[in-house]
Amino acid sequence: MNEPFFYLHPEHWGKEVCLEKQEAKHLALALRLSPGQQVRLLDGQGRQGCFVILALDKKTVRLQRMSEQIFPRPASRAVLALAFSKAVRRGFFMEKAVELGADAVWIWQGDHSQGAVPVGLHKSLRDRMIAGAKQCGNPWLPETRVAPSGIEEVIALAHIVDYRILPWEMQENVPMLTLSQAGRPGTTLYVIGPEGGFSPRELAALRASGFAAVSLGARVLRCETAATLCLGIHWWASQQPKGTEKRP
Repeated sequence: MNEPFFYLHPEHWGKEVCLEKQEAKHLALALRLSPGQQVRLLDGQGRQGCFVILALDKKTVRLQRMSEQIFPRPASRAVLALAFSKAVRRGFFMEKAVELGADAVWIWQGDHSQGAVPVGLHKSLRDRMIAGAKQCGNPWLPETRVAPSGIEEVIALAHIVDYRILPWEMQENVPMLTLSQAGRPGTTLYVIGPEGGFSPRELAALRASGFAAVSLGARVLRCETAATLCLGIHWWASQQPKGTEKRP
C-alpha cells in the first residue's frame, strides 16, 4: 500500500517539520496513523518527500524527512481561463485541473457570467487543488488568479503565454482542436466562456488579440466539461514520446 500524501507549505519544508490543523487531523484521526509509520509530503512547487512520523496528537504531527525528490516544471504547460458562473462545479474542475497537470487556472468575470466573482474565491480554489494533489500525487499545484475586470484582464495576462486558443461552441468552418496545437512546448492558454456564452464584444477582443478559434465538436458542452476536455487533450498530447507524429 502506498503511503498517503499530505500538503506542507514550501516555507515550512525542512528536515524536521510539523503538520497542523486539517492535515494533522486527517493524519491522526481519519487515517489513525502512528509514530514510526511513513507518509509522503508535497509542497505544490515540484517537491515531494518521504517522512516518518515522530510524534502526534489531535492538533499537531511532528515528522522527520527520510528522502526527497525535485520534479521539474513540465515543458508543455496549459493555462485555463474559465469564466465565472454560479452553475459551474468549480470544486470538481479544480481537482481535475490538478490531476491533468494544469499550470494555472484563471477565473474571470464574463459579460454573461451568472453573478459576480465572490470575495474569497481564491482560497476555496486553493483548498480544492490541494485535495486533488494529495489524491493524485502531482507535485505541482496550478497557480490561481481571479480576473474580476473581465476579458480585458485576461488578455492583459496573456502576455506571459506562447499560444492562445479560443474554444467556442456552435462554430461553422472552424477546425477542431488538434493534438499538435495542444501539445506544443511552452505555455498554451485556453479561454472558456460562461454558461451564457461569450458576448460579441468579448469575441471581438479575443480575436483581435491573436486567439485562434477552435471547435470542440458539434455539441454544446458545459463550461467545466469544455475546460476539462481541453486539459485532457493537452495532457494526453504532452505525454506522447518525442518524435511521435501527432495526427490532427
